[in-house]
Parts: sequence; C-alpha cells; structure tokens
Amino acid sequence: MNVLVINGSPRAKGNSDILCDEFIRGAEEAGHQVEKISLREKKIFPCKACYACFRTGSCVQKDDMTEILRKAENADVLLLASPTYFLTMSGQMKVMIDRLLPKWQGLGGKEAYVIVTGHDGKNGLRRNAEDLAGILENLGDPVRQVIWGEYVWQKGEVIGTRAMEEAYLAGKGIGKYYGD
Repeated sequence: MNVLVINGSPRAKGNSDILCDEFIRGAEEAGHQVEKISLREKKIFPCKACYACFRTGSCVQKDDMTEILRKAENADVLLLASPTYFLTMSGQMKVMIDRLLPKWQGLGGKEAYVIVTGHDGKNGLRRNAEDLAGILENLGDPVRQVIWGEYVWQKGEVIGTRAMEEAYLAGKGIGKYYGD
C-alpha cells in the first residue's frame, strides 16, 4: 500500500517526528511504500477562501500544497501527526488542512491514523486527537488508531514509551482487517 505520513511539527527530530519514524519503520517492514512530508519544510500559504477551487478543482495559489494534495489523493493510507499546542494541532497542520479544500471530495476511502504528542496526558491531548480524527473521518477516512505521545515535551522524551511500540505496531498492521 502507498502510505503518506504528514508531520505537522515545526521541530525536526522531535517527539512527533520520532513516532512518525517508528510508524514508518513498521510499515516498511510490512512491505508498504511510505513517504513522510514534514510541513516545516514546505511553503504553504493560508487558504484565501476565494472558492475558485470549487469551479476548477485546484487552488489558485502556487505553493507546495499542490504536490501534497496529489500525494494525498494517491495514498491508500494517511497518517496525520501533530504536537499539541494550546489544546489543538500545530499551526502548520491547520494551514495544510484548510488547503485540502480543492480535493476534499477525492480524499476519502483511505485507512487513517493519528499521532498526537504533548506534555499532558490523554485528557490534555484529547482535543487535538479528536480534531485530527474528525477531519480524517469527515473526508471519509476511518481512523484505525490514535497513537498518544503523552507526557513528552523535550526532544526525545518519547523514546522508550509505550507510544513507540504502538506506532511501530500500527505501521506493521497497515492493511490488516481491510481485505489486504
């Protein structure tokens, strides 16, 4: 299967990145093709709400979102990962999500996963997880699993936690129970 991992963390080699890499390791070991997009490396402008995409099927803005949309359309599996900032996703992730609008109707039918990280426990990360899962489910992509990177703040604190194994096993289990 073709797997697209979208990491909304502004921090390289942080806890979200580490969990994404564990998910990827499991997925690749299971024979899947995986690509990770780190939004911190992309130039994505905020949505202008001009709705030209409703007529044309593409955004009038020319930035890295065109490529991300194409890759999301072609993926069989989507994973959205974000640290928790003020109870919800990073700004980078929110801007990218708003820009899904041109292909909103064409992004359904995928297997989906969510990774959330933050210094709180599940109660403090819950809104972020629910927002990301709700967006994927609204696209028509049932979320198979949320991976909770709880009580992690500084780079690398997620190493050795239960979330590491959960991310790896989730990647390894892609396609199971879905007729694959």
